[in-house]
This record gives sequence, structure tokens and C-alpha cells, in this order.
Amino acid sequence: MRSTFNNDADSDPGAWRTFEARLTREWERLFRLLFQLYGHEYDFFFQLEQVLVLAARAWFARPQSLRDLDERREADPEWFQSQRMVGAVLYVDLFAGSLSGLRERLPYLKQLGITYLHLMPIFDTPSDANDGGYAINSYRTINPALGTMRELAELAKILRQEGISLVLDFVCNHTSDEHEWARRACVGEREYQDFYLLFPDRTLPDQYDATLRPIFPALRRGSFTWDEGMRRWIWTTFNSFQWDLNYRNPEVFRAMAAEMLFLANAGVEVLRLDAVAFIWKQLGTSCENRPEAHLIIQAYNALARIAAPALCFKSEAIVHPDEVVRYIGTGESQLSYNPLLMALCWEALATREVRLLAHALRTRWKIADGCAWVNYLRCHDDIGWTFDDQDARQVGIDPYGHRRFLNAFYTGEFPGSFARGVPFQVHPETGDGRVSGTLAALAGFEHAMQAQDAQQIDMAIRRILLLHSIILSIGGIPLIYIGDEVATCNDYSYVNSPTKADDSRWVHRISFDWNKRTRWEDPQQPEGIVYHELVRLIHLRKQLPALAGGDMTVVDTGSSHLLGYIRQHRGQRLLVVVNFSETPQDFSANRLRLYGMGYQFQDLNSGMEVNAGATLLLAPYQFMWLEARAE
Repeated sequence: MRSTFNNDADSDPGAWRTFEARLTREWERLFRLLFQLYGHEYDFFFQLEQVLVLAARAWFARPQSLRDLDERREADPEWFQSQRMVGAVLYVDLFAGSLSGLRERLPYLKQLGITYLHLMPIFDTPSDANDGGYAINSYRTINPALGTMRELAELAKILRQEGISLVLDFVCNHTSDEHEWARRACVGEREYQDFYLLFPDRTLPDQYDATLRPIFPALRRGSFTWDEGMRRWIWTTFNSFQWDLNYRNPEVFRAMAAEMLFLANAGVEVLRLDAVAFIWKQLGTSCENRPEAHLIIQAYNALARIAAPALCFKSEAIVHPDEVVRYIGTGESQLSYNPLLMALCWEALATREVRLLAHALRTRWKIADGCAWVNYLRCHDDIGWTFDDQDARQVGIDPYGHRRFLNAFYTGEFPGSFARGVPFQVHPETGDGRVSGTLAALAGFEHAMQAQDAQQIDMAIRRILLLHSIILSIGGIPLIYIGDEVATCNDYSYVNSPTKADDSRWVHRISFDWNKRTRWEDPQQPEGIVYHELVRLIHLRKQLPALAGGDMTVVDTGSSHLLGYIRQHRGQRLLVVVNFSETPQDFSANRLRLYGMGYQFQDLNSGMEVNAGATLLLAPYQFMWLEARAE
């Protein structure tokens, strides 16, 4: 292989030695993975050689500043476990208009304490329906309204200098129907028709559909779309304009690997693997979470370790909790969204009880060493109730009825609900559905502000801060959806847009209103209370070694309303206690002494001194980060 790169190797022998050492380290794993996937292909060894050439070209094209980052990340592979990691996710256009506008707004993000910045899809997409940017026309072209690839690389460099890691989506399951590969397939190029899953009639689609679940049941039935020009049925899991890629074709694997390494060389440090559970199809199955999907990610992981070791993966697998954890590993996805924690925090807020949340944290929190959860309260998508049915039954909850209750509660239909969410994709036959809405709307802030009820506003603010206290203290990387930190409420005007009206997720995909800055900068205003308290909590988190890493132990609080857990790291130990109800709750002195390991404590959140000689009373929605004091 060296002969192919004689000029590069001769001009930069150190870089060649580094590449060769990493290739040697990863070779056996990469070969095994690719052989399992494509070893039956007659030209397997040619395909393998092409993958290695691709990796070498990507490495020699990698800027020196990123090679330096590679060395730092290899020396500290768990860099993302630091308590200083705090994430934010935003739409560039909605937050700052463009990439250049985002550069101007970096002081705001730095003041908030952000060190991990996820930009929602910024690539070129169809101008009309594009699934919020997840229908990609090109992985190498930025949406012209946002900027250019050069501007993205410059932004990534500035972010690195400011200690902020850039995160982008890698939409690996599908492309848009306007992607070059799709266009070439449409004009009859067989090579590119093989990039997708095409069928001449309904025979196989009907057989597949029999075992597939509908993703958007309120909009469409089945997972296939007829293309009149090609006279073929196309596999389209999500929308008719999103064509699923055919990973049985090794050319697809190689083409997407090239896109992945291109983004890594642009300065992306974390790729969120979108819809990763769907990338391999198998007749007679749900076509989700297939073993080959894991092999593909692992092979991409091996390639990244060779050509761009600083690159990490974050899996987006919003599936059953048993399946979510299978995507997590140092050789697969080092990071993963934690949809279960998200769903059950909202469940506990609605029920005022932590039975299901505490049970799930005891039994489902642990993941592979060297990996981390990314903990969020909401994202650009809806909220679905992804808890395990058996977990619910074990704590005395009927899962079917409970999901219907949660949907009713968070859409404001349940009597006494404080929430103002909007239904999303309610199944017309089963009634199953999900919920859209901003955090402030779901936590009662929108309703309270409309009512101009000071007591309700106070309770809503307490709920907002309680939820954020969980993701900031429980372990892993907390991820804040920008706008939530200033208590942004729903925007119902999306119904006036023909391309958005049937997608209620746009109720919470809202332009950041910089004109309201005076309200969140004022600590006397409700939005200002949320903002200033959250900034304070973020900066407090960064000072506490106990909040690094992901180890967490749930404790028995003796109350169905109180969640308790222990965080300890580098000699510091914290006992976190959270009241999920709007009434005061007791935490016994005996449990405080037992779990806190002492008599004298300080609540690091409030600064209050606590003595374990008496029962600890937590106010409505109060949370405490308790550290024992030397006696």
C-alpha cells in the first residue's frame, strides 16, 4: 500500500509512520468487521484495498491542528467525561441566521458555559419538505443560506480554540431524493440504483411491510414510495423524499465512509449517527437493530481510529432501552443519547412519583466503561414514552394506560395539568402517540405566564430548574436545547406554513428572540430567574469533581416523591436529593447520615448548612447537592 502514497510518505515520513502504526493497531478488527459484512462479495479484497486507500488519503489531507487534536484525544480518550463538559444544541438559522452570525453569538454560548456545541443539520437540502434538514442533498455542501464549508471549517477552528467541541449530524440511513446519487439513479445509472433499495413491484415491499412499524402513522402507511420515472418502489422509512441507503452494497459503505472522514477533516469532533437503528434491512424482521448495523458502526469506528482518532460517535437510537445500550462501546459509539432518562424525568414530573425513574436508573444506567450518556430534556424531535413495559409492571404501573395518561397530561387534556404540549403522530388505530412542546410549555411556564399567576410561575420555574439539575448532576454530558435556558414558550404559527403544518415538532423549533434579551438579563423577570439560576448551576457543576464521569448509585429515599443518588469521583462525594412534588417532603435523618456518611453537610446548590441530627425537609421541587463536612 505504501507504493500508492510514496510521495506523501517521503514528504512526511512522520505522518506515514503514525498512519502505519494506527493501521496496524486496527487492522485485525477492521478486516474482521468488513469480512463479516462483505466477505461474500467476489471483489472483497479490491473493496478492502479501496477502503484503506480512502483512509490514507483522508489522513494525509488532515490539517495539522486536527492531527494535534488526535494526539491529545488518544492520550485522554475519556476527555468527554469531565464535569466541565456542558452541551448545547441549536439550529443555526433560528439562533443566529448563519454561520457567520453564530460566530458573533459565541460570547453568549461561552457565558452560558457551553463546551460541546451540536449544530442541527446545516447541509444543503430540498427547498420545500426536508424533514427539518434531515433530507440531505450533499454531505459536503452547506445550505447556502447558512454559509459555506470553508466557513464551517473556520468556525470549527475557532470553537476548538475556545474549548468547544463541534458536533454535527451524520444522516447515515438515507439521503434526500435530490442527492446526486439519487439523481443518477433516476436517470438509469445502475451503479447508483444499487445505492438504494428499489423494487419493480409490490411483492417484496408487501412482505417487508408486514413486519415494519410505522414511523409517522398519522401521515403515511408503509415504508415504500412509488417513483414513476424509474417505475420502481423505493424504500423510504421516514418520508417519501428520504431514500434509504443500501448498506448491503459495499460501495455504499465506502461512499459514506468518505463523507464521514471529510467531515472529520473539516473539524467535526462528534458525529451524531442519525436513525442508526434502521440502516440494515432483513426480511421477516422489524429491520431495526440488526446485528449488521452494529458491524457497520464498528467498522466506521475502526476507520476513524486510523484516519481521524479525535472523532467520536454519538448514537441516536430512540428504540427500546435494551437496544439503546447495545450501540454503546469504545469500539462503536462512545456517546449515546439517553432517551429513557428524558422520558422518565417527564413521567416523574407528571406523576410526582419517582418509582419508575428510580427503578430504571438502578437497572439501566450502567453502560460500557469509557463511554458516556448524553442527557437531555428535549431535542428537536418529539417526546416519546420509551420505557420498558416490564419495568412499569414491576413498580405497579400499567404501561398502556400510563402512556395514554402521559400523552393526555402533557397535551393539557388531563384535568389539572400544568403542561401545554401538542400531540405528535397519534396512531389512528391504537391511540399511541408522542408529544411536542418547549420545555417551558411542558413544565407549566407557558400556562402560568398566560394566567399571570405568580404562584404558578414560581412552581414552573422550580420545575424547569429541577429538571436541569438532574442532567447537570447525574453523570455524562448534559445537553441543553437552546431557548430552554430562557424559558421559551411554544410558537403555534407553524400551522400557517404548508411545509410545516402537519408536523407539530415545529411548535418547539423556534427562532431565538434576541429582542427579549432585557427580560432574561434581568434577574427579577421570570425568564431572567431561569437563565441566571441555570448559568449558576452550570458553573457550579464545573467546580465539582464528583460530577465527572458517569458512575451513579441510586439510594432508597423512603419516599415515592424523592429521588436520591450518590455521585463520587476524585475524592469528592455528593448525595443528590430531588423532590419531584409541589408539596414539602421529608428525608429522614437516618438516611441522610447513612448515605451522606456524616452528620454535618452543606447543600452546594443553596449554600445552606444541614445537620443530620434531624429530618431534612425539602421544599416543593427543591433539589440538594449535599457534601459532608469534616466534623
